[in-house]
Amino acid sequence: MDQQQIWDDDAARRYDTPGTGMFAPEVLGPTLDRLAELADGGRALEFAVGTGRVAVPLAARGVPVTGVELSRPMLRQLRTKADETAVPVVVGDMATTRAPGEYTLVYLVYNTIANLLTQAEQVACFRNAARHLGPGGRFVVELWVPELRRLPPGQEATVWHTEPGYIGLDTYDVLHQHVVSHHFHFDESGRRARLDRTPHRYIWPAELDLMAQLAGFRRESRHADWSGSEFTAESRSHVSVYRLPEPGIRPS
Repeated sequence: MDQQQIWDDDAARRYDTPGTGMFAPEVLGPTLDRLAELADGGRALEFAVGTGRVAVPLAARGVPVTGVELSRPMLRQLRTKADETAVPVVVGDMATTRAPGEYTLVYLVYNTIANLLTQAEQVACFRNAARHLGPGGRFVVELWVPELRRLPPGQEATVWHTEPGYIGLDTYDVLHQHVVSHHFHFDESGRRARLDRTPHRYIWPAELDLMAQLAGFRRESRHADWSGSEFTAESRSHVSVYRLPEPGIRPS
């Protein structure tokens, strides 16, 4: 499953769900608040900017945002909301593509770093973020915690969400740290469903911290969500903030 094949015209048309899901105000609002705070008056760069779910409203708040995006269909959808002047975008992958200029903040939201399917690509993503940042710049990653405690021996899948008309389940390859998310969307009859699948490489929080260290970052904070809730052993996701050292300060 190639990422450019997954994020095709059909996926781009169906991606936006205004006012619901990840576009709900209670989800998007705290995300924007925290990112605006972390940008600290400077420029922000979003890896895998997609249809502009975060970049467009963040730019509307006065934060200059540039994006990197691999999928041209997703970019075309973004362009229905904001032009190149409002949100400039460089076409390419988040592990290697260079955007012009220097930034105070690079961010990756909604588990997107897991779209890179090897550890080497994920490390390269951290290094790419560091290349875009000035001294003291921050890299923010929102990521889910692998739910292997819910996976007893001999079982390969977990159901992680159900609601009327939808079932989401993950199948795990624990040898290679791969997971495929299966999204079943049922029609009104409840008898037929559309299946969408997306592959990921899951990352443990401690492994993510090591990737950051390899790129010259130190972890500044980790919370369970964008509102700053405490991260605990029961947290299902985290928002981790990594920072480059400032001049004259050696990384710890």
